[in-house]
Amino acid sequence: MKDFDKANVLEPNNAFTLRCHADVNKMLEDYQGALKDLHKVNVLETNNAFILQSRENVKKMLKDYQGPLEDLNKVNALEPNNALTL
Repeated sequence: MKDFDKANVLEPNNAFTLRCHADVNKMLEDYQGALKDLHKVNVLETNNAFILQSRENVKKMLKDYQGPLEDLNKVNALEPNNALTL
């Protein structure tokens, strides 16, 4: 986590390191931190179905049930044949 923290300081708009940071936050059960990272990635990479699915998953862990539905609807619009969201 410390390495990703440093990387995000050096390159705060690096979507890859933000995604990795979000993954580590999820493993540490810091869902608010993961959601914050994924929001940043979503701004950098709009219309990225993978990020929307990751964010949907974190929102469910936070018991936010409207947010995941909105993200899944966006994924379905982007990838109508995505078996994970049908």
